[in-house]
Formats: sequence, C-alpha cells, structure tokens
Amino acid sequence: MTNTPNSVNVDLQEAAARNLTARDILTELSTAIPPLNNVWRLLANALADTPALSAEIIRLATQHLDQRRAYADLLAAARATLAADRDSEPDPLYYLRDELAARGHLPPAWDRQ
Repeated sequence: MTNTPNSVNVDLQEAAARNLTARDILTELSTAIPPLNNVWRLLANALADTPALSAEIIRLATQHLDQRRAYADLLAAARATLAADRDSEPDPLYYLRDELAARGHLPPAWDRQ
C-alpha cells in the first residue's frame, strides 16, 4: 500500500508497564499513608482508565488500517477499469464490479454480468 501516513508511535506495552508500576506504588502509598485514601482512590481510578484507552487505540488503529486497505483496493480497481477501457477490453467494468462484489456492495444480479 502506498502513501502510508506518518503515525505517532506509542508503545502501548511500555505504557501498560508504567501504569502497572504506578498502580503498585499507589498501593504501597495507600498502605503507608491511609489518611489520604480519598486521594489514592482518585489516582487509582485515573490509572484504571489506561487499559481501556489502550484497547480503544488498538481497535481504532485496526479499523483505520482496514479502511485504508479497502480504499486502496477500490482505487486499484478503478484504475484497472480505466486502463481496460483505454485498451478496449470487452468488459472494462469487470475490475470495478469484481471489487464491489467482493465487498458486498453490488446486488447479486449485477455480480453475474
């Protein structure tokens, strides 16, 4: 796939490790200084968000990659269709029809043309 965008590389595994370390420290602090339990609870709740945020980043990155691949495939089919038309192939729309059918975007009757 061409034109791969620059992306921010966040090491989610490293972030998870730092989060775990912070939670361990927080546990020790809450045992050592119980009068601040409300503060420790607030901090623990904030740290508890990290795994869900990491999972959402992974889900969105996967979805984004899937969309980029779909776009690249459709673009390739469109270019092949134009080249087939230029070369006077008997069915230049085959490439576009095939790609759309593969993605479930054509009615079944069109798929067999």
